[in-house]
Amino acid sequence: MGTPAVKELLVRDNVPLGQQGIDAPCRVLRLETPGWASWRPGQFVMLRPGAWDNELIWGRPFSICHADAETLTIFYQVVGRGTRKMADLKPGDSVVTWGPLGNGFSLGQGAALMLAGGVGLAPFIGASLAHAHPERLRLVFGHRLDLGNYPWDMLPPAMSAENHHEEKPGDLDAFLARLEQLIREHADQGPVLACGPTPFLRAVQRMALDCGAQAQLSLENRMACGVGACLGCVSEDPDGNRIQICTRGPVFPATDITL
Repeated sequence: MGTPAVKELLVRDNVPLGQQGIDAPCRVLRLETPGWASWRPGQFVMLRPGAWDNELIWGRPFSICHADAETLTIFYQVVGRGTRKMADLKPGDSVVTWGPLGNGFSLGQGAALMLAGGVGLAPFIGASLAHAHPERLRLVFGHRLDLGNYPWDMLPPAMSAENHHEEKPGDLDAFLARLEQLIREHADQGPVLACGPTPFLRAVQRMALDCGAQAQLSLENRMACGVGACLGCVSEDPDGNRIQICTRGPVFPATDITL
C-alpha cells in the first residue's frame, strides 16, 4: 500500500437512486478525479466535505465504487449524521479526500464468485469493470431496499449477476441457502469475495471454512482516520491478537479474522 494522497476535490454530481427523489435512501456521489496512479477494488477512501467545518470532525470511510481518468464514484446509503449531510452536497462543493486506503481484494483475471449484501455491492462494481473477462465473474446480491436504490445498472452486462430481495419471512433463509450452494460449487474454481454487514460476512465465513473455499472478506467497520492513528476500528484474529482494520484490511482471508 502506497502513501495515501490527500486532495480537495469538487463534486460533479450527487444523484439520488430509486423513486424517492431528494429523500432517496441511497445516492451515487461523483467527484472530480483524484488522479491516483493506481487503486485496487476493495480499497476505500475517506471523505470529509468542506462544509462540515467543526461540526463533524472526523471523515467517513467509503468503498471505492469506481475511479477513472474523469471521476471518483462513491455509492452510499444515508444512515447517520455524516451521510445525511453528504446528501446535501451540490455540484461545485468541495470534499477533502484521502486515499486509496487499505489492501483491496486479491483478484486475477480468472473466475470469481462475488457475494454482496446491501451497500457491500460497491466494491464489486469497480472489480467487475476492471476485470478483463467479466463473463468469468458471478455476483450474488442480497438487499432489503428495492433494486432501483442500488447502482445495479453500472455492472457490465457480460457478467452473471443475480439479486435476492428480502421482502418477507423466509427470504433471508432462502438467500443464505443459495449462498451456501454456490460457495460449495465454486470452492475449487477460484476465490470467493464477500462484502457486506458483519452477520452476512460471518455466515459466508462459516460456509467457506466448512467446504474449504478460499474466501476474502471485506469488513465494514466504522473508522475515523483511515490510517491507523485513532485505533477506532480494531478487531481480532483467531489467536486473539488485535488488528487494525484500516491498515491491515479491510479485506482479510476468511481464516485470518474473527467476526
